[in-house]
Amino acid sequence: MTDSSVSAPRGFAVHTAHVGIREGERDDLTILFSTLPAAVSAVFTRSRFVGPSVTLSRLAAADGRARGVVVVAGNANVATGARGLENARELRLLAAKAIGAAEEELLVASTGVIGRQYPMDGLRKHLTAVTKPPADSGFVRAARAIMTTDTREKIAVRRIGDATLVGIAKGVGMIEPDMATLLTYFATDARLAPGEQDRLFRRVMDRTFNALSIDTDTSTSDSAALFANGLAGEVDAEEFERALASVALELVKEITRDGEGATKTITVEVSGARDVDQAKRVGKAVVNSPLVKTAVHGGDPNWGRVAMAVGKCSDDTDIDQDAVTIRFGDTVVYPPAGTPVDQNDDRARELVAEHLAQDEVVIGVDLDIAEGAFTVYGCDLTTDYVRLNAHYTT
Repeated sequence: MTDSSVSAPRGFAVHTAHVGIREGERDDLTILFSTLPAAVSAVFTRSRFVGPSVTLSRLAAADGRARGVVVVAGNANVATGARGLENARELRLLAAKAIGAAEEELLVASTGVIGRQYPMDGLRKHLTAVTKPPADSGFVRAARAIMTTDTREKIAVRRIGDATLVGIAKGVGMIEPDMATLLTYFATDARLAPGEQDRLFRRVMDRTFNALSIDTDTSTSDSAALFANGLAGEVDAEEFERALASVALELVKEITRDGEGATKTITVEVSGARDVDQAKRVGKAVVNSPLVKTAVHGGDPNWGRVAMAVGKCSDDTDIDQDAVTIRFGDTVVYPPAGTPVDQNDDRARELVAEHLAQDEVVIGVDLDIAEGAFTVYGCDLTTDYVRLNAHYTT
């Protein structure tokens, strides 16, 4: 995919560069911004160990107005103390000057290794030398520049009448969001009522990025933001929410496909729950189970792993094992009444094994309590995940 193949929203520009934060020549600095004032909706990690990027961004987005974001890839700037905060402030100031914006109009994001200070000499040298206006569009470059261990860029585009919506994301590990995911940004030239924009953005994040888990670990740097400059005029809020949900879900699925070491995606569809929260809790218990993940990876038709994972929700005392249904794809392996399918049933195991051989595995759990439903997304657990993370800094 190239930038020329992506229809970009009007009034947005992108600057990317390699400033020496990571090895090689790949860009590691990004400024994505609107050339005129924009409304912003943002959510951030609930981790108690956040870096100054999240702290500064929360303040910048608090009034609902922000032009864009400056992103550093390869250095999380977390656990770096007072000096790390000073560096983040200087980074934002330098980036704002480079694009002709006010410092408080920019969010800041960092992703990468924790506990290392920014290489400020390289950042200063580059940003003080920026003399020409950043190029229009450039979203594909931005999607590549914000990557760390990702193997490919993640970008999605939708049209809403005369307006365009673009979303980019990065993330393949340390993903069990408490708001969104590692880094994901949306830009649109649509105009929405600020209150409505914020409400629909949070609803979409809850059912897409908050439904995602790669490895149960919540990042210290999770950030998600939607920038809307209104150049295309007003759009129908419901239509925009559907488009935003479609873009966000496409990015979520790309993250699961690109999960560190992943070979298969896992979708867990929970229905019949007491409420949405219970459905989400049960779905996360299944998709986060190392035993479920490794069974999926190995193609082992051991549906007992799913039953075990549902059973871990011990505080949900209204879950009755005699009422639960478990299926793989369309094959029901544990019926709501009577004797469960024997794991030695050759035909049942054969059907489940056939489903597990696919790249996308769907597990269904019906609790038969009420009408609550939620779908979560994840991936298998492989030796490559262990290898990648065992040597992340070495």
